[in-house]
Amino acid sequence: MGKVTGFLDYPRKGPPHRPVPVRLRDWREVYEPQSDDAVQVQGARCMDCGIPFCMQGCPLGNRIPTFNDHVYRSHWALAAEQLFDTNNFPEFTGRLCPAPCESACVLGISDGPVTIERIEYEVAEHAFANGFDVAHSTDVRTGKRVAVVGSGPAGLAAAAQLVSVGHDVHVFERSDAIGGLLRYGIPEFKLEKAVLDRRLDVMAASGVTFHTNVTVGASATSLGSLRQEFDAVLLAIGSTRPRLIPVAGAQLAGVYPAMTYLEAANRAVRDGVTSPIDAKDRHVIILGGGDTGADCLGTVHRQGAASVVQIEILDRPPNERPSDQPWPTMARIFKSSPAHEEGGERQFSTETLEFLGVEAVTDITVRDASSGDSHTMPAHLVLIAAGFVGPELDDLELASELFVTPRATLSVDGDWRLTQLEGPGPVFACGDAVRGQSLIVWAIAEGRSAAAAIDAVLMDTSSVLPAPVAPYSLSW
Repeated sequence: MGKVTGFLDYPRKGPPHRPVPVRLRDWREVYEPQSDDAVQVQGARCMDCGIPFCMQGCPLGNRIPTFNDHVYRSHWALAAEQLFDTNNFPEFTGRLCPAPCESACVLGISDGPVTIERIEYEVAEHAFANGFDVAHSTDVRTGKRVAVVGSGPAGLAAAAQLVSVGHDVHVFERSDAIGGLLRYGIPEFKLEKAVLDRRLDVMAASGVTFHTNVTVGASATSLGSLRQEFDAVLLAIGSTRPRLIPVAGAQLAGVYPAMTYLEAANRAVRDGVTSPIDAKDRHVIILGGGDTGADCLGTVHRQGAASVVQIEILDRPPNERPSDQPWPTMARIFKSSPAHEEGGERQFSTETLEFLGVEAVTDITVRDASSGDSHTMPAHLVLIAAGFVGPELDDLELASELFVTPRATLSVDGDWRLTQLEGPGPVFACGDAVRGQSLIVWAIAEGRSAAAAIDAVLMDTSSVLPAPVAPYSLSW
């Protein structure tokens, strides 16, 4: 497992960030390259810990100590073989995952954990650069056809798995481009879209057929017609209904859900134009302190906002792991993203009371939870990044027949199946539509699991595909 004394010899060290004044002038990813020698040193820090809790922390069950050791020994092809065997898209998770594996790293008990996420990124990039296998393929054709509705990470993972065993897979996306929130929800400075397109090219070459501008249920392509045309249908439609803040003035112009703003910004970057929701020279308030709020923060910086304040209703998390969130759980501690290095103010324990303005927002009134005092702040643009409350079902003509959990997510059985829909063409669901808003690594894991369940039904036998996780909704 790496160098025996590596965790004693070397400190944790990730890649340097590009200088703030430089990166604010473009939309490229924020990290500088890291040399192979530097990455190998980080792989050497992996301990011979006996029980690799990092693998338990990873929803995909990635064989982390194994590929760490291969990286340390400069066996990049072997590292890629191990990584791509359990993770369809390490080039995504290596950029976007909050790394629950690192929270579970044994070395993290007393020191900085191994830089697992960045090592994963490096293994994936070496694989693409050197022509290693980055997807499983087969010449077998089963004659079975599967429709996947939704092209986010869950849908894409399921599609990749299903085509790898010979099924004819068609992915339907309501937007004009494949990728779901990977395409228009994640800013370019976190995931350059060339990385996404590179993966889609691999999937298309493996036999996946993509259909864009298709809203299932609101067009000639209905859920019923898909069930008749395909042997199985998988709903990987995400959890995209935004959680809004029902206070006075919420209807004013200039108040937007975060994803509305981010989609407009991503489209503008793609097209080389100014976004219709532009932060330039505006006072911006971001309501929500999570990853989506940070994505908004980095975006408004690049658009040239006059000022930006990110407001969080919860208390400021502690700097160290609290006693009620022991290792190896993923603790809620204070974190800063690269976007926070770029400027702006953060306020915690602050409740939004009212948006002020006649036709457009001009100010926002908030209250400090600790003192109870309220004050008004200037705001020409308010972005609500308060999370999501379930999948959008209005477009599905059978929405009234779908069972939902108390969390407004789709209810499935132990095989990811919507058993309430009888008749031909079994319907399955996975990802955020079932789990609720969650991590990209969970979406990929559930897409892989749902694919295994579909394969077992279609082939009337035990699936050859791995099923790393059980349906989340069973606990509700």
